[in-house]
Amino acid sequence: MTNITLIIAVVAALAILLIAFGIASSGNSSGVSDRLERYASGRQDKKKADKPEGLADLLAQSAALATLNKAVEQRDFGANLARELARADLKLKVSEYLGIWAATTIGTPVLFFVLGFVITSLQSPIALIGGLLLGFVAPRIWLGRRKAGRLNAFNKQLPDTITLIANALRAGSSFLQAIELVVRESRPPVATEFGRVIREVNLGLPFDAAMENMVRRMRSDDFELMATAINIQHSVGGNLAEILDSIAFTIRERVRIKGEIRTLTAQQRLSGYVVGLLPFGLAGFIYLAAPTFFDPMFDSKVAVAGLPAGIIILGFGVLMMMIGFFSIQKIVDIEV
Repeated sequence: MTNITLIIAVVAALAILLIAFGIASSGNSSGVSDRLERYASGRQDKKKADKPEGLADLLAQSAALATLNKAVEQRDFGANLARELARADLKLKVSEYLGIWAATTIGTPVLFFVLGFVITSLQSPIALIGGLLLGFVAPRIWLGRRKAGRLNAFNKQLPDTITLIANALRAGSSFLQAIELVVRESRPPVATEFGRVIREVNLGLPFDAAMENMVRRMRSDDFELMATAINIQHSVGGNLAEILDSIAFTIRERVRIKGEIRTLTAQQRLSGYVVGLLPFGLAGFIYLAAPTFFDPMFDSKVAVAGLPAGIIILGFGVLMMMIGFFSIQKIVDIEV
């Protein structure tokens, strides 16, 4: 217990030193690229002259974090992570997200250890390793759910958005005027993304390039179809309003079919989650209620190839559950 307490104290001290260093090295200057990025993404400076700066504001202005963010974004994984943050509409820099990721990875086992004074089984090595894994995957799961939810909302709003653009074109508006109408009349995330397209065009970026940036941010097959049709129409001409009406009808039918498939496969998808998660949840509950229940599984007296037989059986069971879970997910994942 003494060694673990010492490790926790060292980690806490390092965290406090990093925060103090970030606040001490914070600055008020902002580069041209940073200001352009804030304008293109629609982020506003929330600092008020009549309000004192809080810790979050000071960390956001930290020169150390800005330097770390530039160094990370120059790497491939940093650029990919920045795109994922943009798709999830998270107003975080890559360095800030990595800081949150590191904090949850370290903080979850520390929290388990503190709660272990009430529930003693949480201070065991297995529980601390489980907390470490939980803290490591939790930010990725959160980011993935944010991306999926925002993309789903975008795809649901897209048919009505396309119809609105087509009607504006029939009324005599230019395409950019139709996009501005969408920004005024629609709700996020459609209004947010098209608003960024307008700002990028105002900054001098060609319209085709701004649309390509939006395609990369959203990764929506339906919107990619719309963007491709618009680019082709700009090259060869044609009645864009009729083209957009056809695309809107296609997208509506696709959304309807996807909804029917999701309804018909709901029971199978739930079965997959039960198969994959119920054994782990039950094992965790038993471990918390009776920490010595699994001790015979780790008894070296019954060994196979130098490993306790319980470990081999447990590994085989986990492998089979994973195969079953992914097989069910593959069966119910029907492409439209």
